[in-house]
Amino acid sequence: MKELLTQYADMYNRPEYFESDPVIFPKKIAQLSLSGKDSLKDVEIAAVIAAHLAWGRRDMIVRNGNRAFDEMKWQPYRYVMEGKWRNERISLHRTVKWSDFAGICFRLRQFYTNYDSLESLTPDLFRTEIYGQKSDLKAANKKIHLLRRWMVRDDGIVDLGLWKKTSPADLIIPLDVHVHRTASMLGITSRKSMDLSTALEITSFLKEIFPTDPCRGDFALFGYGITHKKGEICDSCC
Repeated sequence: MKELLTQYADMYNRPEYFESDPVIFPKKIAQLSLSGKDSLKDVEIAAVIAAHLAWGRRDMIVRNGNRAFDEMKWQPYRYVMEGKWRNERISLHRTVKWSDFAGICFRLRQFYTNYDSLESLTPDLFRTEIYGQKSDLKAANKKIHLLRRWMVRDDGIVDLGLWKKTSPADLIIPLDVHVHRTASMLGITSRKSMDLSTALEITSFLKEIFPTDPCRGDFALFGYGITHKKGEICDSCC
């Protein structure tokens, strides 16, 4: 299993597999705002929005992500702090409405009025203070662990590695239906619930193979899922 997952991690942790993935949005914002004083906040906001839209078909995620960032004129921090958010009860992406987008912008503005970075937030505080959801200490929080992976892993390939106070060893696998299906196929988990306990069980297994970087295994499960199931593997909300 170690040899298999290491092989798949090496094979699929490559930029060409993520050209139509929501990670392209924080990466593009990082390139656009590289020298700006608010560049970290720009990228953090881009990660928050991109992760929130990261469910459904990839082409739909990218299309609607572009709509969101076009609305922001590709200057997320400036847009958030100006307070003139698009706020309509019509769809931005699937069941996500522009009013939901405005709510996230509102909470981000409140946060950045007092703090400089989202890095210190626990997953549950991220859930309540940024995404406006009810506290749920049993939730897998896929989108939060996905954006944390983007912001923390620092191998210079797919992820950005801009959060320096968090160790990649402490990340939790972003658990969605495809990760769960692949982990079940491989015998990594027998749990049926896609909750935090399952995410921790899969992460613990991957940590035995990638002790300093368990989310490297995310690429292995992604790749194995692609090659052992017909059709494209896409992000899905859980």
